[in-house]
Amino acid sequence: MAHPYHHALSSVKKWGGSVEDYLVLHEFVDASKLILADFRHRALRHHAEGIFLLEQIHGKTLTLSTGRVIPTRWVGEQHVREDLGFIPSFADWARSIRAEPWMGRTQMIKGEVDPHLAGPVREVS
Repeated sequence: MAHPYHHALSSVKKWGGSVEDYLVLHEFVDASKLILADFRHRALRHHAEGIFLLEQIHGKTLTLSTGRVIPTRWVGEQHVREDLGFIPSFADWARSIRAEPWMGRTQMIKGEVDPHLAGPVREVS
């Protein structure tokens, strides 16, 4: 598993600039390691939608310390390709998740929250 620093070094080699230009982006993609410290952490952001999220949060372009401007998406795509060899969709990940009974349980709360179905609101003193 590559460290965000090493991904940033790879970015420098590809587009120039400094490690600091890229590190925050690679840390964002790998932030799910805080939740799960094995390869499964990648299911959260290592896919096409995760790359779009990177772009939404960090902007569509990145201005490097050299003044060069590159698409933020390029950095996300580079990171995912280095880790997985290609860019999967979230659906690719989701199809590989084994469904468990708790995942499909929902509570019918409509009667409790719909003002047309719920009883009158009572003030508590």
